Amino acid sequence: MMTLEQALMTVNELPIEQREMLIEIVKNQMIESYRDEIARNAKEAREAFQIGELKPQPLEDIIDELKTILYDSN
Repeated sequence: MMTLEQALMTVNELPIEQREMLIEIVKNQMIESYRDEIARNAKEAREAFQIGELKPQPLEDIIDELKTILYDSN
């Protein structure tokens, strides 16, 4: 398997136009990976809710929890 350093050296050998194309391709692949992960998480959450592992919560509680998570990560 190629190391990150080897990959970067190979990429640097490409003309700038091809490097720009590569960046766009990799960005699009990452976006698709994130979408797949979000879809998997949503499916798991929906299934957990349907079997009773998750309970409905007031919207305010969910927002407060999200704010706590966001502010604690900064």
